[in-house]
Amino acid sequence: MAVEALATDVVLEPLAQPQRELREEPVPVRIGVVGTGSLGRHHVRILASLPGAELVGIHDARPEVAAELAATHGTVAFDDVDALAAQVEAMVVAAPTSEHARLGVPLLAAGRHVLVEKPIAGSLQEADELLAAAAESAARPVLAVGHVEFYNPAVQALLAAGAEPRFVEVERLGVFSPRSLDVDVVLDLMIHDLQILHALDPSPLFEVRATGINVLSPRIDIANVRLELESGCTANLTASRVSAERVRKLRAFVPRGYFSLDYQAQEIKGYRLEESGGAPQIVRADLPVEPAEPLRRELEAFLRACRGEPTPLVRGEEGRRALETALLVVAAMAGDREAGSRSKERRTIQ
Repeated sequence: MAVEALATDVVLEPLAQPQRELREEPVPVRIGVVGTGSLGRHHVRILASLPGAELVGIHDARPEVAAELAATHGTVAFDDVDALAAQVEAMVVAAPTSEHARLGVPLLAAGRHVLVEKPIAGSLQEADELLAAAAESAARPVLAVGHVEFYNPAVQALLAAGAEPRFVEVERLGVFSPRSLDVDVVLDLMIHDLQILHALDPSPLFEVRATGINVLSPRIDIANVRLELESGCTANLTASRVSAERVRKLRAFVPRGYFSLDYQAQEIKGYRLEESGGAPQIVRADLPVEPAEPLRRELEAFLRACRGEPTPLVRGEEGRRALETALLVVAAMAGDREAGSRSKERRTIQ
């Protein structure tokens, strides 16, 4: 009876529980890497310890290179791409540009998410093949392009500030390296800044003027281009892989001010015109930047996209547009050289 009375007459309050934020850890994305050269090995390094990723394995055309790298990072070297693809949900394709479409199209058709290094492909036709494979797959896989500078924290800070530049000036200068000599400096280096320009101002191209020369390789080693967009924004870009020092800077001039972005230092110095209460004066307006490794940011964004989460991402369409602009720059340089040759011939004849 006593028990009945207690059960009937006394209301027991639930014990107070400490408030805790419940966070579900995302299921790791099973991922592989194809191509373990100068850039692919960094993908492997980061993915081997990146939360949210399970590095299933890697493949390279040089089995001994893949085996050594796999042993270093605690993963498996696969003898062929198909065997690796059968065990993953996503793949990083860091093989030479000429192999991007050959490797990427069947992966996308099979429903695998693909992050392909920049440029997206060697031609617009191959880029379109990648886009079509992604669009036609019932699994709707993600197709992302590895424009790593887009993920530079300084670039993200500039984009987040909503800057609408009227004039953009970019210097991307590097010392000579035998890497990537299969393409000219526009597709090797300048394409980074072309993609960022389009992210800052997505309006269509109006005019392209460009010049470039080869210095230490059979291909163009230094180039300068002047672009005009339909919005009225003008951009002057210089890229070189034969400079004495490494420079990576972008200046964006906006109404009543400008921003100076240093890619390497990951900082943005800002200046604006202030006229309140007296004579006009220039005041500092720096943007805060939290330093981080851009490639790690890129891979984190790709993994979020694979899980269906919203994230800043250079998708296949943006990669194709950067390639299209780069090829227009190359064509303009070819036209400039041809015009110069005709002019020289006329002077010789006279």
